Amino acid sequence: MTNVSVIGCGNMGGALLSGLARTGTYDVTAIDLDPDALASVADRADRTTDDVAVAREADIVVLAVKPTAVDAVLADLELRSDQSLVTIAAGVPRAHVAEQTDATVVRIMPNLAAETGNMAAAATEAGLTDEIREMLDAVGEFVEIDESRMDTSTAVNGSGPAFAFYLIDAMKEAGIDGGLDPEQAETLAAQTFKGAAETVLRDERSVSDLIDAVCSPNGTTIEGMEVLWDSDADASVVEAVGAAEERSRELAEQFQHE
Repeated sequence: MTNVSVIGCGNMGGALLSGLARTGTYDVTAIDLDPDALASVADRADRTTDDVAVAREADIVVLAVKPTAVDAVLADLELRSDQSLVTIAAGVPRAHVAEQTDATVVRIMPNLAAETGNMAAAATEAGLTDEIREMLDAVGEFVEIDESRMDTSTAVNGSGPAFAFYLIDAMKEAGIDGGLDPEQAETLAAQTFKGAAETVLRDERSVSDLIDAVCSPNGTTIEGMEVLWDSDADASVVEAVGAAEERSRELAEQFQHE
């Protein structure tokens, strides 16, 4: 069983920890100075501690702290050269972390769906090992990218769940306006997004072809699509992703200029 220590058990660290615990193939240690954070994952972690030195015994160490806390944690983290350190701190370059540890460092950008095994993640080609590939596969789908594309990934799959939640909520509200009760509308809207996403991943047809497949001539779907095609909805989504990407670049600048 692979031993994984997760340092930082907030939203993302907690989600990844929970996803790994669900597989039954990882022994997971939760490390955090905040007792409330440890309590929130205690029922899923094999053990909890506020002692970062425990990470030295792990095969894989996940650094899931805020960017501003990275250097402080690394100063106390004495890892071995045969360990892997996975950093998910937004905007923090892989090289900045690698120069402060003997472990092999890979930078990833996952998302909260790791908790349910449906994560979308990007991982830097540099530092990526088969052991890390197996870990990422265990909690979802991932792509290997050059680190220069990490800001884009941060916006698309890192921030993307919030954008998807926004759209799901809009469809839910439309259902409520039409007479569905809130629970019914939320179930239908969320499951529709889930099914559509799975279809995109598993079907060989393009997204445009899939839209055409749903839009019967003179049917209900094409009437709704005409509204979307005539709107700026797609441009607004692109703008939202662009804003998140720019913020990721801003976060990185403080490390690049040190």
